[in-house]
Amino acid sequence: MESITYGRNLKISPKKLRFLLLEIKNLKPVDALDHLMYTAKRSAEIFYKVIKSAVSDAKNVLKVDEKMFRFKHLSVEDGQRLKRSRSGGRGTVKSILRRFAHIKIILEVEEQKEINQRSKIKDQNDISNIKNTKIQKTKVKIDAKRHPELVSGSR
Repeated sequence: MESITYGRNLKISPKKLRFLLLEIKNLKPVDALDHLMYTAKRSAEIFYKVIKSAVSDAKNVLKVDEKMFRFKHLSVEDGQRLKRSRSGGRGTVKSILRRFAHIKIILEVEEQKEINQRSKIKDQNDISNIKNTKIQKTKVKIDAKRHPELVSGSR
C-alpha cells in the first residue's frame, strides 16, 4: 500500500532542499520529523510541513499507524523559474532567476514481518556487543611532587 504526496511550487531553490535530502532519506518519516524539528534551516521547515502532510494523509487513507510507514521515494525536482532583472553598471541589465521546487514523497507500509526481523537483529547485535565488551581495570600512579593536592594526607 502506497500514498503519494506532492509539495508543489515551494518558494525555495531545489539546491537548498537537496542538502537535507540525504539526511532524511534513510530515516523513517516519524524520525525524520523529529530530526527536522531541531534543524535550524529554512529548508528543514519546508520539509517538515510537507512530510507531516504526507504522513497525515497516508494515515487517514491507509488506516495504519504512522510508525509503520517508510519512504519508498523522496525527491526534490525543479519547479518554475521567474525571470526578473535589475539594472547594472553602464546601462546593462543583470538577470535574476527566482527558482521554485517540487517535493515528491511516496510512503509505503512496512509489513510486520520486516519490522520483527529488524528488531530481532538489533536485539542480537546488542546482546553480542554486551558479551564482547571487557571491563578493564586501570591503575593510576600519582606523582606526589607534581600533584601534592591529590595525595592523601597533604595540603
